[in-house]
Amino acid sequence: MMTYPKARFGLVGAGGIAQSYLQAFQTSDMAELVGIADLRADIAAAMAEQANCRSFGSHTAMVDAIELDAVIVCTPPASHPDLCIECLEQGIHVLCEKPLSVDLKSALAMRAAAQRSGTILTMASKFRYVDDVVKAKQIVTSGILGEVVLFENAFTARVDMSNRWNADPAMSGGGVLIDNGTHSLDIMRYFLGALAEVQVVEGKRIQGLPVEDTVRIFAKSTSGIMGNIDLSWSINKELDYYIRIYGSQGTISVGWKESKYRQASSSEWIPFGNGYNKVQAFRSQIENFSKAIRQEEALLITAEDGIASVEAIEAAYRALHHSTWTPIVLDRNSNNSMIPIVA
Repeated sequence: MMTYPKARFGLVGAGGIAQSYLQAFQTSDMAELVGIADLRADIAAAMAEQANCRSFGSHTAMVDAIELDAVIVCTPPASHPDLCIECLEQGIHVLCEKPLSVDLKSALAMRAAAQRSGTILTMASKFRYVDDVVKAKQIVTSGILGEVVLFENAFTARVDMSNRWNADPAMSGGGVLIDNGTHSLDIMRYFLGALAEVQVVEGKRIQGLPVEDTVRIFAKSTSGIMGNIDLSWSINKELDYYIRIYGSQGTISVGWKESKYRQASSSEWIPFGNGYNKVQAFRSQIENFSKAIRQEEALLITAEDGIASVEAIEAAYRALHHSTWTPIVLDRNSNNSMIPIVA
């Protein structure tokens, strides 16, 4: 079996999510972190000391100074297109944190840059890499729960967002809908396939933010399966699961500490997983990306998946503004696409 040197990665952005990547690199046999860049040079230097790698005050300085196979972009969403396109055009593969971008036009430009340069562009979506989610997909696909009838997801927690960039629409593109909702709609697509339409209802704004802090999403797949998603920064539903799928012959529950399923013919729940492991998910994501770069393995989340996610979020904001069922896919050459910034 051929052995390869570890893929050399740079991190662009040294915020909270970068810390999770740092932990994942520490346990990876396939990839190594060789540089960290952040406009806050002191923050980059402190994190680089933890990682035993070099630090830089900008991504351009890092790209110019060291040889990189790939970068992981962990900056606020509004900055993603320029950063990613610049790296892609220099022949560097890019794993971009979700959302891929705040509007469809820039997402398409990012994919075009990857196609021109022959590089790989992917969107980070950690839940697709959680072992329990992967096993759940296999169980659902096996058919033992019958036909899928209803999909449910909830990401709710009380979080003070008053001083966080995620709630600044100029940086984030919106509120909880684009922030947590990008994960939710991607997970729903993972289990149900392409989505056809969405409806979104906003809850009462508790934190006085310029963006939505609580929403409920209703969605329907192209195959007619219904789903509902609850998102909030202001309430905690205190559920032990974050995904529940109801089939005609049973139910599956993917939880934070345990995952299980039960067939309709039985009164017993059957455990199949030990819950959410963030480091495992991030490591699996990095290693799938590294294997894709080496052409050893198919990329689990393609650039097209990232674009479909941006399309779904744009449709969700149109639905939020118009309070009606809204188709997700529009003509990509039309001017009907809107930037999902909420005032």
